Amino acid sequence: MAAVEPVPGEPAAVADCGDECALVVADYHAGIETGLRYERGVELRSDADGRRTRLLALVERVEPDRVIVLGDLIHRIGDPGADERDEVVALLDALDDRGLPLTLVPGNHDGGVAEAYGDRLTVADAGGHRRGDVGFVHGHTWPDRSILGARTLCMGHEHPQVRLEDEVGGGRTEKTWLRGPLRADPFADELGVDPAALSWPDPPPELVVFPAFNDRSGGTWINVEGQSFLAPFLPAALDDAAEAYLLDGTRLGAYRRI
Repeated sequence: MAAVEPVPGEPAAVADCGDECALVVADYHAGIETGLRYERGVELRSDADGRRTRLLALVERVEPDRVIVLGDLIHRIGDPGADERDEVVALLDALDDRGLPLTLVPGNHDGGVAEAYGDRLTVADAGGHRRGDVGFVHGHTWPDRSILGARTLCMGHEHPQVRLEDEVGGGRTEKTWLRGPLRADPFADELGVDPAALSWPDPPPELVVFPAFNDRSGGTWINVEGQSFLAPFLPAALDDAAEAYLLDGTRLGAYRRI
């Protein structure tokens, strides 16, 4: 059984960290509606209650020992505003009521989170967090070398999606998982070492790119020409054999050939 298993039908997974089980989500983007108002002039009713309800339903479903967020817990870059603060406090209160700790692997939107919420959550190093044989990163920076020793590496940041078209030219966009072996060479080049120095395991570590938990945050179309990845190590570090999966578990095959 894989160390990281998606929850069927949901943009979330369960990670077997050895001594505990974690519910893992990426890109929560609390307060995104306020951000969209300022950034794009888009007026949307807040879905803060809906996001929290969805996450708590997953907690009830999988009964984890902790929750791990793979970056971008909040949406607005910099000091979180009132909407982000209220939404995150309500989420933390609900998790506290259930005795569940939250670990945040900070992303590019999470500046000020540690100062805003103090000891109510654990904020890991931006280079990544490791529990047992599973590593966790956001994906906006290169992972620390210690994280590369994990058998499975989980990341967010990309919000991967696929565009699916029917025979008459209609189409739809679906959130996807992206999973595949990691190549050592790009990490070795970044670290300035020989690839052999990384002691890359055989088989190589698996990268699991999470779909965004937030339904309003858009994403990277991994099968559309001209779309590019956001992470500095993608696509170079991802083997061509990497495959895409829909949330319901449908296997789409090699992501480059969808």
